[in-house]
Amino acid sequence: MKAICFESVGKVAMREIPDPTIEDSQDAIVRVELAGLCGSDLHPFLGREVGLDPGTAMGHEFVGEVVEIGSSVKSITIGQRVFAPFSTSCGRCFYCQIGLTSRCVSGQLFGWRQNGRGLHGGQAEYVRVPLAEGTLKPIPNGLSAASALLLGDNFSTGYFCAEMAGVRSGGTYAVIGCGTVGLMAIIAARSMQASHVVAIDTVAERREHAEKLGAISATPESAEQVMAKFSDGRGADAVLELVGLPAAQKLAYQLIRPGGTMSVIGCHCTEHFAFSPVAAYDKNLVYKTGRCPARHYMDQLSERVAAGEFTLDAFITHQFEMSDCVEAYDVFSNRRHGCLKAAFVMPS
Repeated sequence: MKAICFESVGKVAMREIPDPTIEDSQDAIVRVELAGLCGSDLHPFLGREVGLDPGTAMGHEFVGEVVEIGSSVKSITIGQRVFAPFSTSCGRCFYCQIGLTSRCVSGQLFGWRQNGRGLHGGQAEYVRVPLAEGTLKPIPNGLSAASALLLGDNFSTGYFCAEMAGVRSGGTYAVIGCGTVGLMAIIAARSMQASHVVAIDTVAERREHAEKLGAISATPESAEQVMAKFSDGRGADAVLELVGLPAAQKLAYQLIRPGGTMSVIGCHCTEHFAFSPVAAYDKNLVYKTGRCPARHYMDQLSERVAAGEFTLDAFITHQFEMSDCVEAYDVFSNRRHGCLKAAFVMPS
């Protein structure tokens, strides 16, 4: 089959790799219809995260049709159109039962193979899905492929970030980083009746998107002044940080009021915090972070999206064929042509 594979830092290529096969009775094979290109794919692509085997099929966001199932799979059937979170989950262990599906004891990330072990990703014609019954979800009526794709990662993660922040009616919040997930966090915060959401990004187009969603835009340089204006000088009740760099962490600390919550989705690859434990103590800071349990949120949110409560499709601004993968990664990583979210349309 054809797959978009990691070659080295800054390089991907479309390769022929072996078709996936059923390796366990709980597996399913999905023919991919639509695959997402996510900011997390850029971590190995840009060299921020190391260890990914060359030749690994990239991507952890996909929608498609089940074409083969293992002998133990009963609730998922051949021919069903399904979507998936970015990691597998059994649905039965302690963590799955409490809704923390991202920490399933048997879970694996799609699109990460290291030292020959792990899973190929969804930027391929087919993908093997272990733990199919706990991982895959049939696409409900009224839910588009684009919305399903976003529910498998970006929207679930943005909503999770807002919930971790404890967004409530009347509160004032900051969102640092207005890529797709940051914009989804703004949608979630607004749905939770946040009074003011200050959206902070260095990119003017992203700030404009945030304003259209009802947020107040600011640059990193103006953020403290804007936040002071809308919080009676106290600072944010919570800061939703979606960047994962020291400068964003430092700004989050500066914006947060005493007793506030820092809800961190940005994946920090540096060894040290940008503020000290003493600084956190001095603000009675609550710090929350972690990988989104996307499978849990797919159950919580998909019917609401299908019913029209949230409109997501337009956030996928660019679509590419697999053969255009080099251009796609360039456009997405460098934010060319107003690219907010990219996806690969697979051959039918």
